[in-house]
Amino acid sequence: MPSTDRLDHTVINVKGDMDAAKALFGKLGFTLTPRGYHSHGSMNHLMMFGTDYLELIGIPEGKEIERKDLEDAPLGINGVVFKALDVDDIYARLQNVQFDGDPPKAFHRPVDIDNGQRDAKFRTVTVRDGVFPGGRVYYCEHGTPELVWRPEWQSHANGVTSMPEFVTVASDADGEVAQFATLLDTDVEMDGNGVRCVTLDGCQVTVLTPDQYSDRYGKLASTMGSRNAIFGAMVFATEGLSKLNNLLGDLDEVVVNLQPDRTVIRVDPFDVVLEFVDNEQERSNKNGVT
Repeated sequence: MPSTDRLDHTVINVKGDMDAAKALFGKLGFTLTPRGYHSHGSMNHLMMFGTDYLELIGIPEGKEIERKDLEDAPLGINGVVFKALDVDDIYARLQNVQFDGDPPKAFHRPVDIDNGQRDAKFRTVTVRDGVFPGGRVYYCEHGTPELVWRPEWQSHANGVTSMPEFVTVASDADGEVAQFATLLDTDVEMDGNGVRCVTLDGCQVTVLTPDQYSDRYGKLASTMGSRNAIFGAMVFATEGLSKLNNLLGDLDEVVVNLQPDRTVIRVDPFDVVLEFVDNEQERSNKNGVT
């Protein structure tokens, strides 16, 4: 049975290079929201899709923030976030499986909208450090979703409509996927090639061994170095790969691998792997059609 949990968003830590990150993701065909500043000190841009989104998060220059997790984390994909109707209920779930860390936290950021300014409000609760060594895993409760999912931010030149898969890599892939299954209250699945995953409503978390990761992404894969787990890639569904591919001709900051059924991009400045698939291909895969 798939988990009833849903993906809310994924996070790329760009630290102090937000201007460069904004420019680069714009060149990749994403529509970015105006820059936001959180009440706990970090800043962000979002790329909004149908029900999920990608967040670039960083640290304003010369500003002390309450985000040691960002300061200490490497550049790259460092967060996967699931939806919460009530983070207090999620916190109780985390306590039941001994994944709990700090209690839920509330924060906000101003949004300029409709000739005025309003506060977008959030509450989050994070899985305890060490449960998922590849990065931060947490839940987000949106108090004002109408300030986040806006039609003017949900249309992208590259045709992206959703994120159907999040890829993690772990030396102990069996242990990692079992942790995700426990967190999401679902079963581990394995395909004929030994690739492990858990299935959510509308998304899949895939856990690869380092060898499987190298096989899938080749020279574009991120380097694990001394780490035993990383968040390895994000997969985006598009309305047609040609929309994306037509934008990639003159981008020196990325390495591109064009294949008939997918496009893989390595964003070198931030050590990020992005995979794009066609919506029709994604639907066929989910229906077991090859």
